[in-house]
Amino acid sequence: MTAIEMEKKLIENFSDNIIKTVKADRSELTIEIKPDKIRVLSGYINHEMGYPLVSLFANDETSLTGMYAIYYAFADRVSGVLLNLKIGIEPEQMTFKSITGTVHAAARYEREIKDLFGLNPVGHPNSKRLVFHSNWPRETFPLRKAYDFKHQPVFAKEKINFTKVISEGVYEIPVGPVHAGIIEPGHFRFSVAGEPIINLEAQLYFVHKGIEKMCEGESLEKGLFVAERISGDESFTNSHAYCQAIEKIAGLKIPERAEYIRVVFAELERLTSHLGDLGGICLDVAYGFAAFQFRMMRGWAYAIADELCGMRFLRGVNRLGGVRKDFVAGKEVSLIEQLKKIRSELEDTVAIIKTNSLFIDRVENTGILSARIAADLNAVGPPARAIGIEWDVRKSFPYSAYNQLSFAIPAHHNGDVNCRMNVKIEECYQAIDLMLAAIDSMPAGRIREPIPTVAPYQFAFGMTEAPRGENIHWVMTGENNTIFRYKIRTPSFCNWPVLCHAVKGNLVPDFPLINKSFNLSYAGNDL
Repeated sequence: MTAIEMEKKLIENFSDNIIKTVKADRSELTIEIKPDKIRVLSGYINHEMGYPLVSLFANDETSLTGMYAIYYAFADRVSGVLLNLKIGIEPEQMTFKSITGTVHAAARYEREIKDLFGLNPVGHPNSKRLVFHSNWPRETFPLRKAYDFKHQPVFAKEKINFTKVISEGVYEIPVGPVHAGIIEPGHFRFSVAGEPIINLEAQLYFVHKGIEKMCEGESLEKGLFVAERISGDESFTNSHAYCQAIEKIAGLKIPERAEYIRVVFAELERLTSHLGDLGGICLDVAYGFAAFQFRMMRGWAYAIADELCGMRFLRGVNRLGGVRKDFVAGKEVSLIEQLKKIRSELEDTVAIIKTNSLFIDRVENTGILSARIAADLNAVGPPARAIGIEWDVRKSFPYSAYNQLSFAIPAHHNGDVNCRMNVKIEECYQAIDLMLAAIDSMPAGRIREPIPTVAPYQFAFGMTEAPRGENIHWVMTGENNTIFRYKIRTPSFCNWPVLCHAVKGNLVPDFPLINKSFNLSYAGNDL
């Protein structure tokens, strides 16, 4: 369904509830509706039209319209169209109807809005704070425009309450927030009966950095600098999504060679990420040989990154309008040799681990995620594809040169550690093949176009398929090529609550293995 067809259908069914169409183009449709009708329309879009909620966020537009705004982004992943509902909230009211009871994926988004803006989702089933939980003063809302982020608030002291499972023989195991490693902090509260896990509640945001507030009023170039530092192992895909949003607002067509170069770097980031995950899975079951094989191959992939741009985190590659330089020119032969070497070693290693019955016994039927929960909570990336949800931004919302390259979406159906591992193995092969194809098909030409002065108060989405899944960035421009609002939703935000469901019924010692099969980002969540 095109954006125009989508708009026509909604107007036919809900004309009395629609205030105006704010923006429509080939891939985005934004419709402003009456606030009291948000439950009806969101339920219709999610259940009748079958579009999942992929992002939900607020914006302080009091200086523009006199109101706060909330945006609900639904995705038609078949046609590649984002349907964005918008409601206005009067400053005197500061409440909106919660849609969590109808659209379950909205739960964490609405709690985030309450913490950051002070807009209260009426009817939300969980009043627990999400972002600020223990020492942040309750009546301080940092994403309001009036908030001075340079001013240090007077910290409070509150007790963090967790869900209690009350029954004979049930006890709690607290883990974190400080862990025995270099990972960032996160607290996990297990309710267990012996060793089986009855419930898991994750408390994150111990390293909330205020990234979205930090970007307000900054130049578009500074926004790019921040975007590629959101999460260390997704630097390129985050900066890529940010660039897409700005380039869409500017109406800029990227040089074809730059689009192919972006594919090479996006797939290199996917390869290094997945090889690290596969090594971690093997290490968590004490399969040392396989773990160090995958780590060795990851080192080879990092060597490619070093040869291309001198930075294993792939920072400084993207520029608004293209890429910083022609990183591939003159290195084609070396890249092809190194990629074929990794592929050959990967094939041998995978053949060995798949014939190891002790290893397969540990990963099969461990950490099963149900298809219903995955769909309800909008699971994305390898965890979703491991349960048969065959969505991939590179196919649903093609960007860069992906629509010129042939590849299949891996799909498995058991939803366990083994399936998530197999999806990542297949995506490693796929990443190598896509890089080889991009190098072979890459045309000559320019690698960047200059960014013009962009109109203020325009907005657009940028979407990429990060190693962890669907990655969505929304930018509204301000005056003089600055940022008015920057909303980031990485795949980890969607998949953290999914992980908490996948561990239920498993043994406590299996949690590290299940957790590693998801390999979610703390930094990508704790913005």
